[in-house]
Amino acid sequence: MHNPHVEGPVKREWVDAATAARLLGVRRATLYSYASRGLLRRRDGVRRGTSQYRREDLERLRERGEARAGHGPAAAGALRFGEPVLESAVSGLRPDGPVYRGHRATELAARGERFESVAELLWSGALPAAAPAWPAPEPRALRRLAALRGHLPPAARPLDGLLLCLAALAAGDPVPLGRARSAELDFARRLIRTLAAAAALARDPGRLAAAGAAGSVAEAAARALGARAAPRVRAALDAALVLLADHELNASTFAARVAASSGAGLAASMLAAMATLSGPRHGGECDRVEALVAEIERPARAADVARARLARGEALPGFGHTLYPAGDPRTAPLLEAALRLAPAEPRLRALRALVDAASAAGLERPTVDVGLVGLACALRLPPGSASALFALGRCAGWVAHALEQREAAFLLRPRARYVGADPVDLAGGGS
Repeated sequence: MHNPHVEGPVKREWVDAATAARLLGVRRATLYSYASRGLLRRRDGVRRGTSQYRREDLERLRERGEARAGHGPAAAGALRFGEPVLESAVSGLRPDGPVYRGHRATELAARGERFESVAELLWSGALPAAAPAWPAPEPRALRRLAALRGHLPPAARPLDGLLLCLAALAAGDPVPLGRARSAELDFARRLIRTLAAAAALARDPGRLAAAGAAGSVAEAAARALGARAAPRVRAALDAALVLLADHELNASTFAARVAASSGAGLAASMLAAMATLSGPRHGGECDRVEALVAEIERPARAADVARARLARGEALPGFGHTLYPAGDPRTAPLLEAALRLAPAEPRLRALRALVDAASAAGLERPTVDVGLVGLACALRLPPGSASALFALGRCAGWVAHALEQREAAFLLRPRARYVGADPVDLAGGGS
C-alpha cells in the first residue's frame, strides 16, 4: 500500500544496461555504440562483464530525441503554464487544493496544525506529533539586521525588508554548500524565524527584538507587523502560513529549484524565489488587491468601481485562478477567519462587497490573494503585509523543493528555439 509519508527512491547516478536501454527505448547494442561515440559515459558494473551508464547522460539523450520527435514545442508550452515538467514528492494540486506529502493543506489548516509542523512535513515527509520549537534568532543577529533599515526607501514594503534581509543572510552564510541535510534543516529553521522577525524592518525596526523573541513564526509575524499576538490572531496567521506553505511548481518555487540545481546555497536559492514572488503576477498580486480595496474605500462603491474597471477592459486583480476553475479552496478559510476576527473593519467590509459584486457580475471566484488581503485588513496590518505573509509561508516549500532538486542531481537548463535572423556572412566584407 502507498504510504504518503515516504518519499520516492533517490535516483542513482549510475544505472545498469537494462535500465539504460529501457530509459532510451533502444537495444543494448545501441548503448555500446553511443558510449563508443562519447555520447554516454560508461563504467564496469559490479559483476564481471556488466556495464553501468551515467543517468545524467541518458536523460540528456532522451530529451534530445524527444525534441527531434516533436516534443520540443510541447515542452515550451508547458513552461508557459501547462503540463508537468518535473517529478516531485513534495506537493500536488487537486480541485480541493494543494496536497502536502499526502495531506490536504485545507485540512491541516482547519485542524490547527502549526506552520512549523507543516514545514517539517514538507521537508521530511512526516508530520510531527507535536509542534516543534524552532530556535529564535540571536539578539546580535537582529541588531545587525536593524542596521539594514538605512538601505530601504521610506515607503518600503514589508516584503522589501524580507528581500534585503535574505540577501544579507545569503551573503553572510559561512557554509553555503556542503552541509549535511540535518544541519541544512537547522539552518532553514533559524533562517525562517529570522525572516519572520525581519517583516518589521521596513516599517518599524524597533519591533525586531520582540518579534525575534516570539514563540513561533506566526507570533513573530504578528509582532513584526504590529498586530496583537493574541491566541486567535496567532491561530489565524498559522492557518494562512499553512495554506501558503507550498503550491507545487509555481514561478517562485521553480526559481528556487533552478538556483539549487546550479549548486547555489539554500539562502541564495530562497532569495531567487523571493525575488520572483515579488512580481505583480505572483505574490505581488496581493498589493494590487490592496490597491483596489483602497480605491473602493467603502462597500457602497464596490460594484461601481468593479464595473468601471471592467468597462475599461481591465481585469480585477485577485479573481480567477487558472488551476482552480471552480474556485481557489484556500480563499474561503482565510476570509472566514478574517470575518471572525473583525467583521466590522471598514477595509474588510469593502473587500467583502467587492467579492459580492464580482459574483453578481458572473466573474471568476476570488483567489488566495483576496483571502490574504482580507486577513491583513481584519488585523489592521500595514499595506504590503499580505505579500509578506505569502512569502513567509512559501519559505517552507522553497526549502523542500531546493533540497529535493539537489537530490535529483541534474541542472535545470532548458533550451531555447532560436527564431532570430540568420547569421550574417562577413567573409566578403560588408556593404
